[in-house]
Amino acid sequence: MEDAALDERLEEDSYPVTELPLCQLRLMDDKRYPWLLLIPRRRGVSEIFDLDEADQQQLWREASRIGQALKEFLGADKLNVASLGNVVPQLHVHLVIRRESDETWPGPVWGQGESRRYNLDELAAMRDRVLALVEGLDLKAD
Repeated sequence: MEDAALDERLEEDSYPVTELPLCQLRLMDDKRYPWLLLIPRRRGVSEIFDLDEADQQQLWREASRIGQALKEFLGADKLNVASLGNVVPQLHVHLVIRRESDETWPGPVWGQGESRRYNLDELAAMRDRVLALVEGLDLKAD
């Protein structure tokens, strides 16, 4: 199956980390929160149910294993997992690390305050941390 083109808004707001068995993993450009995106590489998919059953299972495998590892590694209070798609219809799943000390706790991160972009050194450091974490996970189907 041919990979889907990445929506330009996702491309503008995030940076590539790596390719997973199903998804492209990207880092959102807002250093207020460690925030990852999982974007299935399938054409014409806007809802989770648009994926076949094997891809649905793979999406949740990737989200669960990466989310758990990220939460433990960064000592988060909560991991928010969301798939909204109201602005960007291409299916993408947000994994957002939350802490009771963050500026929007306990409210949502969307539309709150001004995002703070990573500088190039911060971006490289965070990308490397996430990549090292993900490379240690078994994300392939059982």
